[in-house]
This record gives sequence, structure tokens and C-alpha cells, in this order.
Amino acid sequence: MSGFVTRFAPSPTGRLHRGHAFSALTAYRAARQADGRFLLRIEDIDRVRCRPEFETAVFEDLAWLGMTWERPARRQSGHMDDYQSALEVLRAKGLLYRCFRTRKEIAEAAASAPHGAAEGFRGSPLSPSKERALLDAGKPFAWRLSLDAAAELLSGFDGLTFIEEGGGPDGETGLIPADPMSAGDVVLARKDVGVAYHLAVVVDDALQGISHVIRGEDLFQATHIQRMLQALLDLPAPVYRHHRLLIGPDGKRYAKRDLAETLADLRDRGVTAHDLKLELGFA
Repeated sequence: MSGFVTRFAPSPTGRLHRGHAFSALTAYRAARQADGRFLLRIEDIDRVRCRPEFETAVFEDLAWLGMTWERPARRQSGHMDDYQSALEVLRAKGLLYRCFRTRKEIAEAAASAPHGAAEGFRGSPLSPSKERALLDAGKPFAWRLSLDAAAELLSGFDGLTFIEEGGGPDGETGLIPADPMSAGDVVLARKDVGVAYHLAVVVDDALQGISHVIRGEDLFQATHIQRMLQALLDLPAPVYRHHRLLIGPDGKRYAKRDLAETLADLRDRGVTAHDLKLELGFA
């Protein structure tokens, strides 16, 4: 078996649809072709939206598609200590600060900032006395990564790159310079949620030995942020392979929020797994 390791990492916030099937089958086929390993990861850090019945449905849907994976699947909610350790590393390097601003306040600040809203929110730590007062008052906060501090530590991100074997939204491929500047000071954790997506996925990929991240091109921009975090945490950088997004009859990509027809719906109306794989180009 080769050193090729990839994963499918859904969030159990709803039933899987065609778009999920396309992404899962793309990663699964790549692992099979490379005589590599295929892992399933359940990204369930959203305690409000993630539900056990949706997690069970993920297993059912993938099995229906004829897919197998190494067990047990990694469940993010069971590994919060891993993420806290990574946060401690970043905190010790002086890269994190508490941000007490609301989403509305952040949107207003980003829009009026000199660098423009396109570059995202940029903030700075409060004075110890102000921070203490807000903490004592119980005001919620988020742990943000200081982009300025990260840029200083990584020499302005000069030479920071990632390998793209697929293609970004604008056809980006090959050796790509990582440019996290437009992201601003990303949230890495909240008071009520121990970790945010970008940090969790970077830690997970490293701990699971993921060699290739295969996912939709809508996550291409996230790669710039995640490559920065890998460098800050001294973690290996996988190869990235972004694939096209599946578009529905209405011209929009399939999405849970738009109540896209689910794989369970397809089964209920008599569609077989072979039928779907034939439609998606995997038969």
C-alpha cells in the first residue's frame, strides 16, 4: 500500500445530497487508484446543528454507495484536547487574542478599515484592564489569530506555498503562493465552542497523516488560511486536489440550506446506487 491517505469529512448537520456523494466518491476513487487509504471523519464541533441521527445517516449513505472506510471514524467532538493543545502553541507564540466584538461590529469595522472589507477584519488585543472587565462581565468572546503577528513570524508569508493538483475557481493549479491576508484575523475558537473549523481540520489532517486533501473548489480559499496554520504549528502540508462543484437543474450548487434532494430521497423514489454513480460519472 502506498503512502496516499485521503479523507471525506462531512458535518452531520443534515442529510447528504448528490454534491456530497460526488465529493466522497472522488476521494474514494483517488484512494483506490493510488492503492492508498480512505478515511471518514465526522466534523461535529457545531454542538447546535450537529445531530446523532445525521451522523448515522452519513454511514448509511456511504455504505449504500458501496464505500468502505477505516473504523472507527474520527469524531471531532471526541478530540477537543488535541485542538486545545494547538491553541496553547499559538497562544505561547503570542499569536492569539480575545475578541469581544459582535458580528455586526466586526462587519462595520471591516467595511471602514483602511485596507477595505475585502481583506477581512483586523483587530488587536485590548488592554489587560479592559479585557478583565469584559471577562468579569461575562461577555462572550472569540479567540482570533493575529494576522499581523503571524505575518511577522512567517516573514510576511514569503515563500509559503501549497501544491494544487486539481484546480481552484479560476483554474489555479500547480505550486500556489499562500496568501492568507484577505482572510483577516480568523476565529480559531469561541468561548462556547472549543475550536473553529480551520484549526480543527489542520490538526486532524496532521494527526491522521492525510497526504492528499480532496474536496470541492468552494474550499480553495480556505487552503490559504490552513497552509498558514500548518506553518505556524510546524505541521506537514498535504497536497490539495480541489474538484468542480456539482450544479443542480436550477444552476446552483447542491446545498443543505437549499434543501437539495438527499440521497435518502433518491433511494425512496427507486434510484439505485448504480444509477447515481452512473449519473455522476463513477460507474
